[in-house]
Amino acid sequence: MRFHDFQIVLQEVPGEVSLCWSITGCSIQCEGCHSPFLWKKGSGTELTPYLYLEVLEKYKELASCVLFMGGEWHEKELVVRLREAKEFGLKTCLYTGEDSVSEDISKQLDLLKTGKWDAAKGGLESEGTNQILRDVRTGENLNYLFREHKKKENDTINR
Repeated sequence: MRFHDFQIVLQEVPGEVSLCWSITGCSIQCEGCHSPFLWKKGSGTELTPYLYLEVLEKYKELASCVLFMGGEWHEKELVVRLREAKEFGLKTCLYTGEDSVSEDISKQLDLLKTGKWDAAKGGLESEGTNQILRDVRTGENLNYLFREHKKKENDTINR
């Protein structure tokens, strides 16, 4: 499994400080994708167990979640990485353009964003989006958290 970049993100998983890995080799290739550089197989840096665990150790007191942008096409490796994050006491999240993931992956997730990017329907903050961020345990659709954040942002700007 290879990644293009690693970032600490605050908005992709509401209420969480997430360690975000953008995994390369995506075959979904959504029209209008903001990250087409992730499509190329074999590009990026290998996400070795040593590197991954080193990052988890470094940020264990600061982060609350590990987020993979893709990677479901590396099922066995992804399951291991998600399990390791849980062992560090971190929540786990996967963003995929697919409509579902395997049961093995799902068992290791707290949160799952599904659905291809469709510019006409917008992202998670849009009422008409086809994308859903779901709490895997309860099945709850968490998109409302993005709409609430957007509303607060707009209220602040309009003051």
